[in-house]
Amino acid sequence: MHDELKGWLEWLGIEEPELNALHGDASSRSYYRLENDVGGIVMDASENKEIVPIFIGISMRLNDAKVRIPKIKSFEQHKGFIFLEDVGSTHLLDKCVEGFDARPYFDKAVETLVKVQETPSQGLEPYDESFLLEEMNLMTQWYLKEYLGATLECVEARMVLESFSLICKEVLAQPQGNFVHRDYHSRNLMIDSNEEIVVIDFQDAREGALTYDLVSLLRDVYVKLDDRELRRLVLLFKELKGLDVDDETFMRWFDFTGLQRHIKILGIFARLALRDGKKEYLKDIPLTLKYVLEVGYKYPELDALMSLLKSQYGEFKDAPATMRIF
Repeated sequence: MHDELKGWLEWLGIEEPELNALHGDASSRSYYRLENDVGGIVMDASENKEIVPIFIGISMRLNDAKVRIPKIKSFEQHKGFIFLEDVGSTHLLDKCVEGFDARPYFDKAVETLVKVQETPSQGLEPYDESFLLEEMNLMTQWYLKEYLGATLECVEARMVLESFSLICKEVLAQPQGNFVHRDYHSRNLMIDSNEEIVVIDFQDAREGALTYDLVSLLRDVYVKLDDRELRRLVLLFKELKGLDVDDETFMRWFDFTGLQRHIKILGIFARLALRDGKKEYLKDIPLTLKYVLEVGYKYPELDALMSLLKSQYGEFKDAPATMRIF
């Protein structure tokens, strides 16, 4: 396929294209940096060609909302190739290092998210109750059963489902119908040469809850923010959106949406490791579980679910944090 990719670039007029593989994501897509003078990033989605028209369609929506994304230079739908602008190799995650003040970048990321939510969402698949439950059930199957080898008794299984339904109810209680990126976090936000936020990996967007992407950013499974800084950024978003809701209610929306997302992610990380052989994601499970337990124990109605997760995990220890901001 590499030769076919080079052949396509030569057909576009690029002589002797030199491609360097980039670190991929959790999907089946591959990415290459074109090192010739023309420059660019090539996405190889040949194993999942149907993503090409979806990617282009979401790109057009984001462009309409004036969201900064990599420009599409060319594409070949039948082969599954997309040729994109090269926006550099600096992710928001790269700014999250000790001794560096990343707060201005997180402020920009929150401001960019407000713009992302102005993106037209009509016609996108909904983040409805059935999909929210389907995602959380990944945790039961892949994390509890497959990864930990746990066997749930009937009463435990019923309790898990009831807890999931309660979480869904809270997620759906907040304003819906928003454009949801679904992975709006430090590895999918680039910093370009003008110090602007560039949004990538948006092809799985859906229409759903107000706080979903905010949780992805501020309770990032690769980065841990200081609690005070997190609250400041949550309320900055609320202020920029002009929301007429009290802080306590908004934080409850934020917390329960985070629980849904991180319960799902426990299942996804376990599945990536066990089914797809991507063992590197196992190291991100402790911080993800830490979020679930810290937030879940704030709400007594979830005590039974939290006790189950804590007992299966063993002794609960502080998870390593990539970063803290004070």
